[in-house]
Amino acid sequence: MGNYIRFDWMIKRLLRDKRNYVVLDGFLSVLIGRQIRITQVLESEGNQETEDQKFNRVDLLVEDDKKEKILVEVQNDHELDFFQRMAFGASKIIADYMKKGEAYAALPKVYSVNIVYFSLGQGKGYAYHGTTVFKNMFNDEDELKLTPAQRSKFGVDEVHGIFPEYYILRVNKFDDEIRQPLQEWISFLKTGEIPDAFTAQGLKEAREVLRVDALSEEDRKMYNRYLENVRLALSLDDSSRYEGYVDGHIAGRAEGRAEGEQQKAIAIARKMLAKGMSIEEVSELTNLTTDEISKI
Repeated sequence: MGNYIRFDWMIKRLLRDKRNYVVLDGFLSVLIGRQIRITQVLESEGNQETEDQKFNRVDLLVEDDKKEKILVEVQNDHELDFFQRMAFGASKIIADYMKKGEAYAALPKVYSVNIVYFSLGQGKGYAYHGTTVFKNMFNDEDELKLTPAQRSKFGVDEVHGIFPEYYILRVNKFDDEIRQPLQEWISFLKTGEIPDAFTAQGLKEAREVLRVDALSEEDRKMYNRYLENVRLALSLDDSSRYEGYVDGHIAGRAEGRAEGEQQKAIAIARKMLAKGMSIEEVSELTNLTTDEISKI
């Protein structure tokens, strides 16, 4: 990456400081298409105070000035069931923030923003938006709408305004063609660079907030360590997945692919142990058992 901090590390470390909200405000405003103002960071796995070594995934849950919940997830490593995890994440937020006995009209609006650095699903594009709509099964032109009373009570114009909305940015698929603000942001997510010509909301502030040379010595060391872990995980993942695929294809057995995944986990575990991480931490991150790790 370039002279700026990776976005995933920013949401992991720097958003404890409210002065840095303006960067995320800008990104979300450009992505969702309305002005977003973050009022607080809610507790989530990615913003706890302890140093987080889960470098394959970073998540952040925030609330805006409309009390809407926005879950931002960054996934570096390939994950076959990522769609299901998106659905689970949005559903869990609804369950967690819906008070017992509260009327359904108080259901929190949830946005699930997913930044992935792998080829999720099949598609030609790199930016996708998913909403819930109800179509007449016998007339494609007919869509179920809200009544005037519902629009007034719920404060939304369309049915999809009630349900979770999903955004997926497949960063590695970005074609580097820039015609609008969102593409400037995706370019930054892909390259780590913010050219002077970029004017998208939030990027001006990002030039200051996300400068690597503005980090303290301690944070710079932590950031470099994070980058090393990300690169290691991606490299091992690519190699082991290919080897497992080839072995399984040649032998005509699914065991080859499973063996490749096992060898990837062992290789990552060996590196983690060399960095001084405990067996319990390594087990949590690799899904290897403590007995398996003890034998490495």
